[in-house]
Amino acid sequence: MTTRPALLALLALLVLPACGRKGPPVAPEVRVPMPPTTPAAIVHAGEIALTWRNPTRRADGSRLRDLDAVTLWRVADQGAGAAKPAILSGDRVVGYTRVAVIRLASPAPAVVDRNQVQYVDRADLNDGTRYTYVVTATDFQDRTSAPSPRLSAVYITAPKPPTSLRGEAGERRARLAWDPPAELVDGRPLSGAIRYDVLRASSPDAVPTPITKAPIAEREYSDTNLENDQTYYYSPRAVRTEGGGTAVSEPSVPLALTPRKTTPPSPPAGLVTIVSGNAVRLSWPPSPEPDVAGYIIYRGRPGGEQERVGSVRAPATVFLDEGVPSGAWRYAVSAFDAAAVPNESGRSAEASVTVP
Repeated sequence: MTTRPALLALLALLVLPACGRKGPPVAPEVRVPMPPTTPAAIVHAGEIALTWRNPTRRADGSRLRDLDAVTLWRVADQGAGAAKPAILSGDRVVGYTRVAVIRLASPAPAVVDRNQVQYVDRADLNDGTRYTYVVTATDFQDRTSAPSPRLSAVYITAPKPPTSLRGEAGERRARLAWDPPAELVDGRPLSGAIRYDVLRASSPDAVPTPITKAPIAEREYSDTNLENDQTYYYSPRAVRTEGGGTAVSEPSVPLALTPRKTTPPSPPAGLVTIVSGNAVRLSWPPSPEPDVAGYIIYRGRPGGEQERVGSVRAPATVFLDEGVPSGAWRYAVSAFDAAAVPNESGRSAEASVTVP
């Protein structure tokens, strides 16, 4: 027969936590991945280009290290009222159609750059239809996140690119102008409000990016604060808005423009000459501009044209003209800068000498 003290000791052992257990079990819902974030969309000709960011954390704040796939969902309507709510049931979004499952190990045709994802939807798009998208994330244990914020885009036909792109480059600037698109990509006449993004690239192979903060109504644009002697490649695109939708054309054929420095240095001042036999030594103070690359020396007879007789590279400000024929001579000096196509200053005040 078990005594009372022995029974109490047995009950105490039964209620002790199991060996190695550190706390209560974690609810499954707090271990699911956080939903994808910052969805965005651009309507192009025949497609809707989507982007979003994959999660890096779980719902409990811990690091998500085993993200397996993200799933893109879509629902279509005519755009009346609010878009359909996105409610997760199991691993599906109620009322939405699965567009794509993007495995992180092999994401094609999607493009994944770290946590940023790009996907192009071309499936059964109809003009004037609103498409609402959400994205869910799944880890290797098949735990699925809540849907991302909804993103809606009204699909409309994109315009063709702007035409007759032209421009000119100046000093640290480029000026562009173009004509409107001829028609929509399906051949219909242009309609709706048309604005423009101006795109720029630093090389023929680089991907052009917009330099306008928002689409502009004007068909001209001045790009300033550029680097001289660097070639820039410009390609505006048309942005059409109609019926609550926005569609973007392909960029125009790029136009290459190279800004050039066109302002010359100031003329040198204070030219001094010293004659020694049949040689003439010239000296002058350096020009104040920081980009002066050198100086050109000119010589001529009184009343005649001066000809170039030599040059020196900065910082030198001395030149020895040897073997000068006897008689009276006029000297002058100009400065030139370091531009790819050098700009030459006007000439200094003349200095006259007589060689014996």
